[in-house]
Order: sequence, then structure tokens, then C-alpha cells
Amino acid sequence: MRLVIVSGLSGSGKSIALNMLEDMGWYCIDNIPAGLLPAFIEHSLLNPNRIYERSAVGLDARNEPEELAQIPALVRNLRQRKIACDLLFVQADPAMLLRRYGETRRRHPLVREGITLPDAIQEELRLLEPIAYSADLVLDTTRTSVHELRELIRTRVAPRESGRLSIMFESFGFKYGIPSGADFVFDARTLPNPYWDPALQPLNGLDTEVIAFLDAEATVSDYLQDMITFIERRIPLYQKNNRAYLTVAVGCTGGQHRSVYLVSRLNAYFSSRFPDVVAHHESLHKKA
Repeated sequence: MRLVIVSGLSGSGKSIALNMLEDMGWYCIDNIPAGLLPAFIEHSLLNPNRIYERSAVGLDARNEPEELAQIPALVRNLRQRKIACDLLFVQADPAMLLRRYGETRRRHPLVREGITLPDAIQEELRLLEPIAYSADLVLDTTRTSVHELRELIRTRVAPRESGRLSIMFESFGFKYGIPSGADFVFDARTLPNPYWDPALQPLNGLDTEVIAFLDAEATVSDYLQDMITFIERRIPLYQKNNRAYLTVAVGCTGGQHRSVYLVSRLNAYFSSRFPDVVAHHESLHKKA
């Protein structure tokens, strides 16, 4: 059995993540009472039907705080029993959540008499803090579209096998902010910038002209090798500690040229050495 526990802030995309897993053939339950989760797991383990072989459950803040606080210990117990279990947390900036609720006109589950929407979001953050703190993977959807979130679930969460480290290299633009879920962040802004070449400015780090420009720069190749050496030395530590996910973010000013190029190179290098490696370009669709 493989179990993914999906939690997160209301409006951040938790249901989208669960729906994607369901579309891929997983057995999914949303908003299960936290106190019933152990019983569901035991039922699934004892049931000979393979329907539960890949299961995902959604947990939100509408639970007793004491039960939510026990989820990290439950996950540790499952892993001690050799049951594959990932804890996924989906979040977004409170300002973005306010905007989404304003657009959809939906009611936040914690809003009640005397509790405003901003207050409800802060209360939800407090209640889910034990889960967020213990999550194997945190996905911040502040600047992520529905399509991009579904793609991350498809390429990163669903195919991960027990005991294997999922590695993601993510490019981004510092002008848009640093991805909150990154384990390591590299800054490529000191490298030669193709943006200042009028012919290269409208292109990106996946285009052959930009690749040729950066390939010719010794400082770029040195920086790339430094990153490879750093990451290679730390992957065994993640594996030794049974970490499920490693996220490496590489940023430049606009997330169009240097960071995209470096992430592409890192993805090519590590994909030839590890089975679960993906690349994601967070800012590529934005204007530089």
C-alpha cells in the first residue's frame, strides 16, 4: 500500500491535487475525520482488494486540534511498519487566498459569526501548523496555475516509488519571489545575462541561441559544476534520512534565461543518474 495524506490551506489547491490523483486511478477520500484515519489504514491493509493499493486522503482544519497534532506521529508509525506514506501540504500566500475567495465567492470553512475571512485564514494556518511543519513536500500555489499544479502531482507525487528520492529542479525569477518549498536555493544573478543582448532578450534558457551564449561563458560552467558537486554530496544524506523529496531552486532576475538554462542542465545531468528527476520552470510563462 502507498498512502498520500494531502492537507493544506483552503483555496490553495488541495482538492485539485486529490482530483488529479483520482484521475490517475488512486482511491481518494476528501475531508476524512482525522480520528478515523488509523481505522481506514487498517481496513485498507487487511482488505485483499487491490483498490486500496494506492490511496490518498484529504485532511483539512475542520478537525479537533489534538487529532491534527497526532498526524506526524501517525506517519512516523506507518513508516516504521514499512508502509509507504507521503505527507503533502498545499499552501498559498494569504493575500492570494483572499483574492481567490473574492473571485469564487465561496465560503471559507472556518468563517463563522464574529470570524472574518482574514481571521479564518490565520486560524487555519495555526491549526495546520503541525502538518505543514512535518510535510515531506510543500507545494506553494501562489503563482501556480491549476494546470501546473496538476502536472506537479502527475510527474512528482504519483509516480514516486517507496524508498526513492524524488528530485525537482525549479527555475524562478527573484522579482517574483523565492519558492517557499525549496530545500536549496541558488542565485544565478551574478552570471553573464543574455537579457542585455537585444537578439537574445525575447528568448529563454531553452533556446539554442541562449544555450550557446551561456555555454561559452567559463563562469557559468564553473557555477554549474559547483552546484552539481554540492547537490551530489547531499543526496546521500537525504536518502539516509529517508527523505521523500528534494527541491532545488535556481533563480535569476526574471526567471527566463540563466536559471532556466541551469535547471535544464541540472535536470539532464541528474536524470541520467537517478530515476525520479523533474524540471519545473516557475516563471517561464511570465514576462521578464
